[in-house]
Amino acid sequence: MIITTTHTIEGHPVVNYLGIVTGLSMSYKKGKLTFNMEKYYDSLEAQVEQLKEDAFQKLRDNALKLKANAVVGVSTDVEIDGTTGGISISVVGTAVVCK
Repeated sequence: MIITTTHTIEGHPVVNYLGIVTGLSMSYKKGKLTFNMEKYYDSLEAQVEQLKEDAFQKLRDNALKLKANAVVGVSTDVEIDGTTGGISISVVGTAVVCK
């Protein structure tokens, strides 16, 4: 499946627009409290990377349910709440059928 931020795929014309699909991944686990900021940011980076992968997998799964072979116009939103330690990542795009 092709997943792209562009609204077209060169060489693959869109033949049917199936609808908007989303993927959302959230975590409220706080990173370990440490005085070593390098370890803290490494932990945060790894957590965000895993959540991003989960969100994209959910987007892909939702597109497949609509019988899409591509998702175009993808945008990603990452929010980190410094107070609660919550992280949410949402991915939105349009499921399409391409030639």
